[in-house]
Amino acid sequence: MRGLATLFLLVLQLLACAPARAAEPTTRAGAPVIVAFGDSLTAGLGVPASQTYPALLEQRLEREGYNFRVINAGVSGDTTAGGVRRVDWALRLDPEIVILELGVNDAMRGQKLAGIRANLDQMIARFQAAGARVLVAGMRLPPNYGDRYAEDFHRLYGEVARARKAALIPFFLDGVAAVPHLNQADGIHPTAEGYVIVVGRLWPYLVPLLRRSGR
Repeated sequence: MRGLATLFLLVLQLLACAPARAAEPTTRAGAPVIVAFGDSLTAGLGVPASQTYPALLEQRLEREGYNFRVINAGVSGDTTAGGVRRVDWALRLDPEIVILELGVNDAMRGQKLAGIRANLDQMIARFQAAGARVLVAGMRLPPNYGDRYAEDFHRLYGEVARARKAALIPFFLDGVAAVPHLNQADGIHPTAEGYVIVVGRLWPYLVPLLRRSGR
């Protein structure tokens, strides 16, 4: 009996750690689409759906008079390789803008930077080829991952964005990372208050893309 109980607990733990799947969204008829394409930082792990950054961004757009629908295409635990496999799904949403936030899970697992770079480049190229404008969300690693690796990881976002002439947010969690009260107990995922700041820091980089889409 004790063995069955232990097995049951193990299964529950595995399910809890498994990457969540992005839900199939229903878009507002006639509204152009922004796809927030990323991992748990985009999915909003640990906060209500209404307090994730895509939801807060849609609210900001509405307040500012922009008619866009923001689709949360975040998948907890996702990597750049997983993102490559999901591009076709995202393109079925016919996005005008894609906010691409992926890569930190790769780096935290010690993946080779060349592979991360190649996957990011491929995703940007495919979104752009379909007519979407891409906003690349740069990421950083804690210093305990090694100064050289962490610096090269952060730098690759700017290099890939420049090569593809895509817009760039230098650091997605600017003003939030390492601020205890803006992060959940894991020290990684923002709180609802943290996501408000994320949207505020993201906004200036997004506005030029909105203007090109029209108001």
